Amino acid sequence: MFEAISYHQEKEKSYPTVIKQLEALIEEEPDQLANLSNAAALLNQFLDNVNWVGFYLWKEDQLVLGPFQGLPACVRIKSGNGVCGTAVSECQTQLVADVNQFPGHIACDAASQSEIVVPMMKDDKVFGVLDIDSPSKNNFDKTDQHYLEQFVHVLEKYI
Repeated sequence: MFEAISYHQEKEKSYPTVIKQLEALIEEEPDQLANLSNAAALLNQFLDNVNWVGFYLWKEDQLVLGPFQGLPACVRIKSGNGVCGTAVSECQTQLVADVNQFPGHIACDAASQSEIVVPMMKDDKVFGVLDIDSPSKNNFDKTDQHYLEQFVHVLEKYI
């Protein structure tokens, strides 16, 4: 059973706990959909000031909406389009302080002001992306990037 806990310490101290919780949640479960659903819920509960947390999965040469927490979202995103598509085409994390300044940003939720997208890899190919939006500009930093990349590496071991 999972019990919600409060993360009121510095994020450098809280992120390792969340990563351990992720591993405990998914290490015995072989179903990818279940694991990604729990991962989205865990991050949504952990992160402050976010309005969307979820996954897009690479299918048929495009990203397709996967498990998420938040308002309904865009269903399909082509490689190179928006923040998520750019993360796929460049195979690297996109840390965007102000989405209104990002060329080609796709506004699924008009409230989103900043975003971080971390690509997930399987067998050296993009499997999908972790996408997190905030209603505040500059909500994510290099610390978030570092630990969210570690979070994704744990997921990659089980997908």
